Amino acid sequence: MVSLLEELERRESAIRERVSELRLQVAELSDQLAAFEEMLAQVEVARMVVREVLDDAAEDEQAPWKDAGPPEARSPIGVVTVPQWEPGMGVPVLSEGYRDVVGVLQAAGRPMRSKAVSVAIGWGEGASKVESVRAKLKRLARRGWLTEDSPGLFALVEHTEDFGPQGPGSGD
Repeated sequence: MVSLLEELERRESAIRERVSELRLQVAELSDQLAAFEEMLAQVEVARMVVREVLDDAAEDEQAPWKDAGPPEARSPIGVVTVPQWEPGMGVPVLSEGYRDVVGVLQAAGRPMRSKAVSVAIGWGEGASKVESVRAKLKRLARRGWLTEDSPGLFALVEHTEDFGPQGPGSGD
């Protein structure tokens, strides 16, 4: 008959072996997860860059479309998400994501970096999310909605004469 201590040692040994196997599996899965997260971040950045290029190309081609015929004859590809700022234009002309970015900067009342804006709009600190916000900020700056006085530091452009008493987007 096996003694109680021998049985406990046998069980302990079996459990230690299983723990070791599970640790190896966790390490392998962690490596796989890290690789897939990196691939996901790269695809998200690629999508963002392609969207930005298409938006810029559409903006460049938008002028000839003014006389291109009826709307149904035009291609729906390349919709401009951020129009060039013009006097009298309010924040409501922007799509929701861009309005969120402008709203955060307006509420802050000071220049902000893309990571802080990403966190403030609830996207978090992930590299792909911060890069997406940075692209939005850069696009808004190129189109006259924001300034980037020092690299990576974005602020609202003061268009007070065109916003009315209720601030940007009031339409007044």
